[in-house]
Amino acid sequence: MASDFHRPTRFPPGMFEGFLGAEDPAHLSHVAHDTAAALLSRVRSNPDPAVVARLVSYTDEHGIDAIAELWSHASPKSLPGALWRVYLLRALIRQDPLGVSLGFQRGTEVSHTIDQVVAGAPIPAGPAEVQDLADQVLRGLFGGDFAAALERAAAFARVVAAGFASLADDADASDAAHPERSGRLTQRALRLTQLADEFASCARLWRRDSLD
Repeated sequence: MASDFHRPTRFPPGMFEGFLGAEDPAHLSHVAHDTAAALLSRVRSNPDPAVVARLVSYTDEHGIDAIAELWSHASPKSLPGALWRVYLLRALIRQDPLGVSLGFQRGTEVSHTIDQVVAGAPIPAGPAEVQDLADQVLRGLFGGDFAAALERAAAFARVVAAGFASLADDADASDAAHPERSGRLTQRALRLTQLADEFASCARLWRRDSLD
């Protein structure tokens, strides 16, 4: 249970990829849906800034496991699945803000889309800026335009994925003695692309009042 976790949990190697790569169960947990719907409804009906701030930083105190236990097995195209994935993206950023900011910066150089504008991060964006962006996205879910917040998350993930893919190509060409670095970057790029697609799908469902 969430109360059993008192310290933030860091990812061991591969944990981020494992969460996103795991199959979602066919039968969604009623608890996941009920808690996600109740929480979102209550906060959005009265978005007290202090309450929103506590929700945004919840995993800093209790760890990502507290959220994972509730929502990580929900369908990626569901309300609890969307909330879980935003918390997961935030955890990834906070664990490696420098690496993610480097990926984002490279992504802005190689990606010829409007994603960097939609994401809303300053350019250049350093570690502090990408962490702040993750917090802005969560605040948007709880107190702003829910679909727009998901679209920002999707755009950010796509830019970072493009950056990681480009950095993987560089590593392939310059560091043949350590192919695992290129492989790790490629895997992260693939998972972030998957995550972006899931955010975008959830945003479309929310706009049709079909995300539950």
